[in-house]
Amino acid sequence: MTLMQRCSLLLCLFWALAATAAAQLQTSYSPDYTRGPKAWPSFTSVYKEVEVPVVDFANSPRLDRLVRDGKMYLSLSDTIALAIENNLDIAYARYGPQLADADILRANSGGQLRGVQTQISTLSTGQSVTGGAGGGGRDETGIDERAGGGGQGAADVGDASTFFGTTVPQLDPTLFAGVDWGHFSNPQTSNFVTGTNFFVREASASQVGISKNFLTGTRATLRWNNFWQQTNSVRRNFDPSISTNLGIRLTQSLLQGFGRDVNSRIIRVAKNNREISDLAFKQQVIETVSRMRGLYWDLVSLIAVVRGRQEDLRMAEQLYEDNQKRVEIGTLAPIEIVRAEAEVAARQQDLTLAVTRVQQQETVIKNAISKNGLASPSVLEVEIVPTDRIALPAVETIPPAQELMDKALKARPEIGQSLINLENRDINLKGVRNALRPDLSAFIDFTNNGLAGQFNDDFQGLPGESPQISEFFVGGLGGGIGQVFRRNFPDYQFGVQLRVPLWNRRAQADMTASMLERRRAEIRLRQSENTIRQQVKNALIGIEQARARHTAAQKARILQEQTLEAEQKKFHLGASTIFLVVQAQRDLAMARVDEISAENAYVQAKNELDRSTGQTLGLAGVSIDEALSGEVTKRPDPLPSGPQAAAMYFRRQFVR
Repeated sequence: MTLMQRCSLLLCLFWALAATAAAQLQTSYSPDYTRGPKAWPSFTSVYKEVEVPVVDFANSPRLDRLVRDGKMYLSLSDTIALAIENNLDIAYARYGPQLADADILRANSGGQLRGVQTQISTLSTGQSVTGGAGGGGRDETGIDERAGGGGQGAADVGDASTFFGTTVPQLDPTLFAGVDWGHFSNPQTSNFVTGTNFFVREASASQVGISKNFLTGTRATLRWNNFWQQTNSVRRNFDPSISTNLGIRLTQSLLQGFGRDVNSRIIRVAKNNREISDLAFKQQVIETVSRMRGLYWDLVSLIAVVRGRQEDLRMAEQLYEDNQKRVEIGTLAPIEIVRAEAEVAARQQDLTLAVTRVQQQETVIKNAISKNGLASPSVLEVEIVPTDRIALPAVETIPPAQELMDKALKARPEIGQSLINLENRDINLKGVRNALRPDLSAFIDFTNNGLAGQFNDDFQGLPGESPQISEFFVGGLGGGIGQVFRRNFPDYQFGVQLRVPLWNRRAQADMTASMLERRRAEIRLRQSENTIRQQVKNALIGIEQARARHTAAQKARILQEQTLEAEQKKFHLGASTIFLVVQAQRDLAMARVDEISAENAYVQAKNELDRSTGQTLGLAGVSIDEALSGEVTKRPDPLPSGPQAAAMYFRRQFVR
């Protein structure tokens, strides 16, 4: 048989074994990244990269549907829907479960996990209305600037014990093959063995096989070896000759690395990490929806402040006009016109500041509900007109604190993540604990041998030797293969191997460290539970404070209106001064802002209670499936028209 024929036969066998290997692999492909591309009949598909769809940076059609005549009419539900469809924090978080799927695929091959991210991005809070007694940080307009910029929450999920303990077997079958050829010339000091003083041989060796590890701790290797040789030796019965053998070797771990529980732990952890990634995505959606609700109500409150500033300016202008008339008829000193004019300028400044802060809040919301932020001119120039208004319930119906705390501990994604993380540590501890055992393994080897060749025409036996050459071995590779499969020359071998580390310090250190890490995780879980209870209680206190603050602010505003009315009557009768009238106007302006701030504080406290108890998505009507797909099925709310739309729009004309 020529070298080309041997290579062709080797390639055919390689392809046949490749089919066997393909049967061990996943045989179907879907966008689910837990499964790889199918390996049969196109074996090369497993070596090609998986196509991942490019990111779609186009905004959802809902955004354009809500725009009319340069204004975007937004209800709270539409604002949340736009955030679900277009917010980049949620778009970024959608890749978390897909990355976890890829980790499952990696675990199924026996590879170490890359880990999953539970990082949460927070939206900029923009501008917030504050006020009332004890409201530190409030300027004369009653508006605070809270720090913007995205923050980060929890870090990556990782457990060091996944990299320690018993080594997880590589589960993907491995196909191996090799072929070589050589020409060798060796001078001999004696011709006793070869019959010549210079031994020349031409040899070719080939090997092909497949190996596979199993979760039970078993390793199986099937191999086929061929060795062809032609020499100038006169002592060989057959020249050229070919020897072949087909063997299978089974190795089983008996202590360290034994059993499915130990060897499948990475796969189980990867599947648990998929749940953690789902919970992290849910947490990101909750955070985004909660922030969007806060941003929306802040915008509504800021617009209410603008309306109050408009009324303040109107009263200041009315006072200025009245003073002009009084000066003209000589009943008022000219200096009072200057004071009234200064008050008009101050109120104009307050109005301008309030309007610009509305514009800043609009910018924050636009960036949160658009994939391109302010890059699109249609988004940049459009004005947001909120269609919902703050309405405080007449009667507060809030369940008891303990009931809300229990609900929060069941609903909050952070607790679910921590519990699964603890379960992962317990799973990994099995591998670390198993590494404490000695390494004991058993093996068994079955090999069938064959030999074939041609009679050596130059054969010369030793003096006095009468060799008997059997024609059973005459032939080519086919004859040798026939002997192999007829099992004419079988080999059997079995045995055990034992390795015992005398001090075993590394395994002891890994076990100790893993147990200590688990204890720390238990403490973190308890801290999370305590923090959630504290957040729920603080949210309840916040609602109570906001309700009391609103009641007080509402009464204060009514009293200030009455005070201003009385002061104006006294001024017209000459019993008061312009200074007292201006002071009363300023007090009323502050009282209006305080009332608006109290309303905003209430809805923000209610929003925080919903978030802290894990009820945000249910109350907002948000579906996690829709959040994952990025498509909200709910139709946009109808746009206002006619007088209703005109009544909502009032801002730009006041900025001169």
